[in-house]
Amino acid sequence: MATQKNATHVLADEAKIAAIIARINRAQGQLGAVARMLDEGRSCDEVVHQMAAVSKAVNTAAFTLISASLEECLIDGKSNQKVVWEKLQQLFLSLA
Repeated sequence: MATQKNATHVLADEAKIAAIIARINRAQGQLGAVARMLDEGRSCDEVVHQMAAVSKAVNTAAFTLISASLEECLIDGKSNQKVVWEKLQQLFLSLA
């Protein structure tokens, strides 16, 4: 069985990395808004709506990272491709 180290993948597509970082930064701002809303005594509906936006942004960033890594894995064709594919599939399922 391959070790964890052999089952890793580092995303190389700089455009996709930038898009993921932008989404995470957006989520970070939304999370700050949640804290401000709570401090201001905003309604549960408003706060939960904002929290749902944070959750969606983080999940979308994770799914984007995994799908881009899967794409690179398929194109890469390294000898440990099957092991990396299985690890990425586990990561994907952990978000479901």
